[in-house]
Amino acid sequence: MANNNKQDIKLNIEPEVAKGMYSNLAVISHTPAEIVLDFAQMLPGSNDAHIRSRVIMNPIHAKRLLNALADNIQKYEHNFGTITEPRSPVPEGDTVPYDILGKA
Repeated sequence: MANNNKQDIKLNIEPEVAKGMYSNLAVISHTPAEIVLDFAQMLPGSNDAHIRSRVIMNPIHAKRLLNALADNIQKYEHNFGTITEPRSPVPEGDTVPYDILGKA
């Protein structure tokens, strides 16, 4: 029997949070009770990353996030095309300029 008791949730967002935070690095760790997502920024050519946001979730909510993200990526690719990984970087010490679409 389907659950038809879905609730509409009113999301409130503070102005500082609404600005968002850019992240180009995520570190994921876990304990038996929690999944920890650290979102960081790292400049090209640097080995110093600054954590800008930490989200701590229980494993059930983390799995729901995984499924929701997979669903949204599928919808994105349907609308805008397949997301491809940029080619592998060149040997250490050299840099490869990538634009936002991953093209050199």
